[in-house]
Amino acid sequence: MDAIDVRKLDLLSNSLADFLRLDPSVDLQERGPDGTQADVSIRGGTFEQTLVLLNGFRMNDAQTGHHDMDLPLPLDAVSAVEILPGSGSTLYGSDAMGGVVNFITQAPKATELRVRTAFGNFGVNQQSASLTTVFQKATEQVAFSRDFSTGFMPDRDYRNLEFFSNTHLTSRLGPTDVVLAYNDRPFGANDFYGNYESWERTGTRFGSFRQAVGSDNEISFAFRRHTDIFVLLRDDPQFYTNHHVLDSYQAAFRRRQRLKENTRLFYGVEGYQDSIASNNLGDHTRGRVAGYLDLDVRAWKRLSFSLGAREEFYKSVRGQFVPAFDAGYWINSELKLRGHVSRSFRVPSMTELYYHDPTTVGSPDLLPESAWSAEGGLDWKPDSRITGELTAFDRWEHNVIDYARPSSTDVWRATNIQRLHFQGVEAAVKTKVKQSQDVDLRCTVMRGFRDQLGDLQTLYVFNYPVYSGVASWQASIPHGLVARSRLGVLKRYGRDPYGLWDLWLARDAGCIHPFLQLTNLTNTSYQEIAGVPMPGRAIVAGVELVLFRGRSTQ
Repeated sequence: MDAIDVRKLDLLSNSLADFLRLDPSVDLQERGPDGTQADVSIRGGTFEQTLVLLNGFRMNDAQTGHHDMDLPLPLDAVSAVEILPGSGSTLYGSDAMGGVVNFITQAPKATELRVRTAFGNFGVNQQSASLTTVFQKATEQVAFSRDFSTGFMPDRDYRNLEFFSNTHLTSRLGPTDVVLAYNDRPFGANDFYGNYESWERTGTRFGSFRQAVGSDNEISFAFRRHTDIFVLLRDDPQFYTNHHVLDSYQAAFRRRQRLKENTRLFYGVEGYQDSIASNNLGDHTRGRVAGYLDLDVRAWKRLSFSLGAREEFYKSVRGQFVPAFDAGYWINSELKLRGHVSRSFRVPSMTELYYHDPTTVGSPDLLPESAWSAEGGLDWKPDSRITGELTAFDRWEHNVIDYARPSSTDVWRATNIQRLHFQGVEAAVKTKVKQSQDVDLRCTVMRGFRDQLGDLQTLYVFNYPVYSGVASWQASIPHGLVARSRLGVLKRYGRDPYGLWDLWLARDAGCIHPFLQLTNLTNTSYQEIAGVPMPGRAIVAGVELVLFRGRSTQ
């Protein structure tokens, strides 16, 4: 698992997408800057096969995976991002086939008020504010952000508006966390779904409640409403417009139990319900319940392993049983071997089941996807200044869902593809060159195999990165300045490679924090989604002010 400390990089980043680009196993496919209609895939999986979480709560959209990253999270609200490559269905259920991304918020440590403003080319206009308060048994954070752009080409304007509240209480029962969040995202969708000057507006309302009961028990509940208005021709909305409203509920009880000195048992029950009202998809409701357990053992100070299993029951599809086994062994103080074997699955989205237009048709009889995954790796830590990782992985997929057609004159139809197989190797080395400088080098190489499909054309399943590499550098330099640079190179299957170079510079000392963000410095022409151009060189400059700083819990 890769954990990224967002708080240390908030002046050196512009959106949550910037952090995902630090891991080459994550293939971020944006249709615009700053997370506009962003798809996330991991280890060659489709964007539907990546599970996105907010504080452990599912954010995946039952309508379509195109909305999984439609998160109501200002950058100031996020403290860390956890990236878990590989199968995670035993703990998290459906969708965690390629991997899991968990965005984490935390209770604030100090009372302060921060405001930020920035401007850039392409009509970029950004403002944000964050107020945190710390009391003896309660903390509160309220955050706001707006991000406007007139667009780097016609019909590619966007507006992101977000509000966020995080309340943390402490009582005799245990910690209580309440999160409330909202976003509104209208954007020009030129070429997003074909050669049309389209327009789309999405919005999210999210609320979650988590209550610890003693030191070993937890209950939680969350609600998410997502709205999606899509207009095929922006200048003629009456020609073709879709309106979808999705309500999702989730509740869980979790418990951890200490069996012996080095043995822990984790188990729980979960329940989910998704309801959609749509002029295109119709009105549908589906629910499921699940139970899981995981036995974690630490033995002889060198060996650790865990055995896990999950049973998930659906009203509309066959139940799913997903086991998992993990093990790790310290060869010596510098080297650790690790391995993982598990099964994962994904149920079809509402769009895959019920969508219809003149070029694309869903299939109500689709079967769930499933996969077996295996990986082995070596962790190396010779001293406190350098760490290394090497991982090889395999994934065998069955009944993979994609849109397919016999020829270019036919419609795209949601179809189960019998078998896919992905193999890959990941490598990473992180070193502290000097006390104030860090260098992180990472690369992922993959290849995929599929059954002989004849002349059948597919839309998404074979769009994986054949290789992806990232070199990042971060430094603290004199006069209170901090800098970060990222150079990424990526080649997708059947497409030309391209490279992107980004550079951030800021001053984090004192109460006035000017910053400069330079993206795509080489002005590279590239497309993360085929047929959807991305912007060239961009410059954003601004300043953050700490208007008040008071009580701290540290």
